[in-house]
Amino acid sequence: MADLRRYCITDSLAIAARAHTADMIQIRAKDLSGRELYSLVRQVIASTDKPVLVNTRLDVALACGAAGVHLPANSISPSQLRRIAPEHFLFGASCHTVEELLAAECEGADFAVFGPVFTSVTKQVSPIGLGAFQAALRRVKRLPVYALGGVTDANAPSCIEAGAAGVAGISLFT
Repeated sequence: MADLRRYCITDSLAIAARAHTADMIQIRAKDLSGRELYSLVRQVIASTDKPVLVNTRLDVALACGAAGVHLPANSISPSQLRRIAPEHFLFGASCHTVEELLAAECEGADFAVFGPVFTSVTKQVSPIGLGAFQAALRRVKRLPVYALGGVTDANAPSCIEAGAAGVAGISLFT
């Protein structure tokens, strides 16, 4: 599917640099210090023409000139954080329940990732399945939602058929 939107989640410069099929790249490197994360994000931004978002760390995203930040559920709302962010700064949100999706939409997220839809190789959490994913998407009105968790090239089309705006993943790009 050539028009399939893909969101690469990685902690690796090498993976980010070769994620040619990605539309956006999220740097998710929880174990790095602020200085190390800053260095990695700057290197990724220099290596790609894709929008780069930083997981959780708005300060690092702003300092690096990243395109946005990806927030965990129950974070400070994007509408509050927009007060200190530049115009067109992207706010993504991780969601695992319908309530979190509705909150992300209400609080001004630009998009959300939702799942796990399928069994994931990176997290040992029970998948919700395509039916529950599709039912959750029916509850949001305008929030683009990316399918997350166990997404592969083989099952990505079924996510789009279920209503996803795109697919997100870690192992999808490794």
